[in-house]
Amino acid sequence: MRERSVIVHPPTKRDGRQVWVDGKLAGAARDLRALTRLLNTAGWADMDEVDVAEWAVIEWHGGGPEAWSLWTDPWPASARLPGVGRA
Repeated sequence: MRERSVIVHPPTKRDGRQVWVDGKLAGAARDLRALTRLLNTAGWADMDEVDVAEWAVIEWHGGGPEAWSLWTDPWPASARLPGVGRA
């Protein structure tokens, strides 16, 4: 049996984040709730937003489950070097 894949691309100004499931465009999501609906439609029923946010199968590009707009910083503060990126 082939392993399934989910890729969530970086946010765009117009469409949110493109979501690819098993190599095919499944749609776009503007938030975690929309991503959860897309995945439910793609065959992963009974998953909620917490399941999706913590699911290791998802390959997040341009930020994790908390990054949904171009202005969301994809790097958590704990990942930054001290003194870099602060005014």
